[in-house]
Amino acid sequence: MGSAVETLCGQAFGAHKYDMLGTYLQRSAVLLCCTGIPLAAIYAFSEPLLVLLGQSPEIAHAASIFVYGLIPQIFAYAINFPIQKFMQAQSIVLPSAYISTGTLVLHLLLSWVVVYKAGLGLLGASLVLSLSWWIIVAAQFAYIAVSPTCRETWTGFTWQAFSGLPAFLKLSAASAVMLCLETWYFQILVLIAGLLPNPEIALDSLSVCMTISGWVFMISVGFNAAASVRVSNELGAGNPKSAFFSVWVVTSLCAAISVVFAIVMLCLRNHISYLFTESEIVSDAVADLCPLLAITLILNGIQPVLSEISGVAVGCGWQQFVAYVNIGCYYIVGVPLGIVLGFVFNLGVKGIWGGMIGGTTMQTAILLWVTIRTDWSKEVPLSLNI
Repeated sequence: MGSAVETLCGQAFGAHKYDMLGTYLQRSAVLLCCTGIPLAAIYAFSEPLLVLLGQSPEIAHAASIFVYGLIPQIFAYAINFPIQKFMQAQSIVLPSAYISTGTLVLHLLLSWVVVYKAGLGLLGASLVLSLSWWIIVAAQFAYIAVSPTCRETWTGFTWQAFSGLPAFLKLSAASAVMLCLETWYFQILVLIAGLLPNPEIALDSLSVCMTISGWVFMISVGFNAAASVRVSNELGAGNPKSAFFSVWVVTSLCAAISVVFAIVMLCLRNHISYLFTESEIVSDAVADLCPLLAITLILNGIQPVLSEISGVAVGCGWQQFVAYVNIGCYYIVGVPLGIVLGFVFNLGVKGIWGGMIGGTTMQTAILLWVTIRTDWSKEVPLSLNI
């Protein structure tokens, strides 16, 4: 839901409506905190809910103890994400990086003291995690409040944060649906693979491949953030040609880097798994899956820039459209196709993954086509309307 701030703040900054950035930040924080209330209730009743879902009482009790300490973290997230997007829209990145690094060091020290010295166990670990996130929130807000860089964009608290909430909620909800559908897609791959006969080797090899894919994907995330900021800023400033140029520069660069990594994975297909395991059986299974991994890496270099965590979709405010595309391509095409290939045609984990790659390919093709066909001069900045 926080990506709505990225869209609106980015376009407002490009349009020189600096005072609106602080309003959007507060409006998003209000909505996300309200959303955090039902989530906190679910956390509070996690033990009976887990038992109801079939978990053993012992595991449910242990999990609930850890979850209780994470309840404050929900509201830290609700404030942290709008703050991050507020700063990112202004290309302010280093302060957040320094704050996160310093908090990480403090978190490690506090975790050791609370868990091992104070003996608070799971509850202590989760409470320290929540505290660390609140430290990040406080430090970033302090930077915004005192930094000359944010003097025009943060003018203090305002009652305008409580106006225009329905329209803001619509964009926020669309953002949440878009990103959740995206994130859950490949988690479903692991879940379905667990239903295969003798799934141990399949899951081990799949875990190795997914971990490698996650590492490479983080490179795209950095470019995606840049794409979102640049596109929203240029659209807000009324420069559609610059926005279009930015799209293709970032997409081409990400695609080229991903192709290089894909080639490296194929060349090291018989050795890469030994970073994670000494099992030759798992190594052979990973080598067998590497062609699919290579295709996924290439797609992850193109598709996220156009849709996911902070790409062109967020910069343009296309979240609702991409959510519909994700439902169709992922859950109407990709998942059923993977199940058919994996179970009906007995292709196992390769079939499941291959089918889901088909869904991702379709989604990428649609977004590429829409991006090419977009009349960028008609992309009216949402920041002027919400």
